[in-house]
Amino acid sequence: MDSSKSKRANPASDRVVYSEFGSNSNPSAVERPIQEVPPERQNLRVQASRKGRKGKTVTVISGFQCQPETLTQLLKQLKTQCGSGGTVKDDTLEIQGDHAQKLVQILTQLGYKAKISGG
Repeated sequence: MDSSKSKRANPASDRVVYSEFGSNSNPSAVERPIQEVPPERQNLRVQASRKGRKGKTVTVISGFQCQPETLTQLLKQLKTQCGSGGTVKDDTLEIQGDHAQKLVQILTQLGYKAKISGG
């Protein structure tokens, strides 16, 4: 058996016969746009959590309705004011350490409606 023939893709197997929702080659065309809601209309929840983090406390801010670029800019600002690290995960911000009180104050100064959630 010739190894060069087995490595080549069969052009007939790559052909799409029917696709109900368009091609998968451009997923951004099917994706719904995220509306940018002004900060005063967003209700944010700030919660200190340890679940699934091997005992490390992380402050989680959820409830954002904005573009990912806006979240990364806000995260950078919050990390510098808290003096700690953090990340963006699934439209939530995670900041290392227990900074719930400080973050609520900062977010309300920025115009967001923020509350402490949980214990």
